[in-house]
Amino acid sequence: MASITTTDSAASWRPDIAAFAPSDVIPDAIILSAATVAGSIEGDAPMLRVPYVDDDTAAFIAEGDEIPEGDPDLSEVLVATAKISQLLRLSREQFEQEGTAQELGDSVRRAIVKKANIAFLTQPAPTSPAVTPPAGLLNVAGIVNGGAVATHLDALIDVIATLESNGGAPTGIILDPVAWARLRKFKTGTGSAASLLGAGTMDSTRMLLDLPVTVTPALAAGTGLIVDSAATVAAAGQVQVAQSTDAYFSSDSIALRATWRIGWNLVRPNRLAKFTVTAPA
Repeated sequence: MASITTTDSAASWRPDIAAFAPSDVIPDAIILSAATVAGSIEGDAPMLRVPYVDDDTAAFIAEGDEIPEGDPDLSEVLVATAKISQLLRLSREQFEQEGTAQELGDSVRRAIVKKANIAFLTQPAPTSPAVTPPAGLLNVAGIVNGGAVATHLDALIDVIATLESNGGAPTGIILDPVAWARLRKFKTGTGSAASLLGAGTMDSTRMLLDLPVTVTPALAAGTGLIVDSAATVAAAGQVQVAQSTDAYFSSDSIALRATWRIGWNLVRPNRLAKFTVTAPA
């Protein structure tokens, strides 16, 4: 008896899937710039295990003395993943209209990025024993609470100093549009109309305290987050796109499906900080 193989099966039994590198098709997903992508995972149960070392303290010793043995802590952080997906159904006639495929592709891309950004930043922590979707960065226990920033940037400077004292090296600041607008309204002095951050009319890159700024509506109004990509580890698979003419065969319709599996965790939470920006008077 001959074996059943994909080479002999009808197309509906072996649907084609196109896979793309996320940096190519969704480069504006914040997880790709605010975290270190250490690998990819397939399935809700498997986890990405990321080892790290808690250093022991070095010391001076006298010439000829016995050197005490160090005892660094070999630890690991676990990254659970979840799958973001979208399924579209449209008639064959609509699918064949000029421009439809491109516009729908752009729509799916925007939907996946929007969901990924919201989850990465604000996803509530899962209720045990569930481990997915992982908690958004703002909801991970142990990150520094920088409090409110108002009128001037001193509080923000202090928060960055705290993160650096914890061994961190901040790589960026993420703000919602309202928080960024409030910061741009801070003035150089009482009665002055000059913005503390400059006019902004010639800005090619948004910067704040020498750190690149990412503005996203994925955060609540007036909220900010200082990130360290080395302290944030992520798993991100390929963006997979599939098309089928058989799933809705009886209605002469086309099925379009896109999926992206991602996950993240913090190696050292005290190297990230959240804060709020108060509207200037």
